[in-house]
Amino acid sequence: MYKVEPSGETLGCSIHGMDLSKPFGKPELGFALQALADHGVVCFPRQSLDPSAQVAFSRQFGELEVHVSGAFQEPGHPEMMILSNIVENGKPVGLADAGQDWHTDMSFSKTIAFINVLYALKVPRRDGRPLGATLLANMTAAYDALPDDVKRKIEGLSATHNFEKFWEMMRRRSGARTSRAPMTEEQKRLKPPVSHPMVLVHPISGRKSLYADPGYTVGIDGMDKQESDELLDFLFRHQLRPEFQYAHRWNEGDVLVWDNLRTLHNAEADYRADEPRLIKRCQAMADRVFTPEFAHLAQEYGRPQYRPA
Repeated sequence: MYKVEPSGETLGCSIHGMDLSKPFGKPELGFALQALADHGVVCFPRQSLDPSAQVAFSRQFGELEVHVSGAFQEPGHPEMMILSNIVENGKPVGLADAGQDWHTDMSFSKTIAFINVLYALKVPRRDGRPLGATLLANMTAAYDALPDDVKRKIEGLSATHNFEKFWEMMRRRSGARTSRAPMTEEQKRLKPPVSHPMVLVHPISGRKSLYADPGYTVGIDGMDKQESDELLDFLFRHQLRPEFQYAHRWNEGDVLVWDNLRTLHNAEADYRADEPRLIKRCQAMADRVFTPEFAHLAQEYGRPQYRPA
């Protein structure tokens, strides 16, 4: 029996006793799926993974994405991206400004993302306090708290998401310090704007989430631009209210998994260049989670073994 320790906040739990370096069977996968459905964010502390093990663990949840930038990939594992502020021999070893504003990954893709899997190897610290927290926001709670008239208004609507919005926003914010080159025409061709429903029904929990984010969402389909901009501005402010937010404070060996179907995230950049951070990231797409197989696994193996507090 694995020990589940809920955070007591709007998101988050830790699962103790799982060794992610070993292959998962159906019971372990169903257990993890149910924990994600219930808590949105799951930390597996004190792990020891090589890149192959992290990739194998991540792949059980869906097809792994290879980032469109093609940059900072783990040698031999293009589906793993290195996130780091470390510079060796005058060259950055990873993407230093990854995720440093609110967004949900892959909303700009036809097949959206299910989970992110981040493994911490080096955590910046100052006076013994960990820095570089990952902030997350609960889009199920945000939807539930919407006024009824707004729920009715967005029900059945879709919005357009564009990868270039976030990429250019990060380039402007970082200025000369950025390692992000402008998107090439080929990258734009590979990731054209796409539309998704603004209200997403979670395939395991059955609960509704607000699926629009300030990082990639550019407009509400079929709506006048001024009305669209005003409604999105309201939704973006609403979804980041403090009561919907949760902060994961990292330790070395943490594997953090979050559900992109019901969360936004933001990497907190409160550390200096001489305070090293090294995290390796995989991302599993939502190509399997909407199948009956995954819902069955969560129902069969997530309960009654595991029930959240």
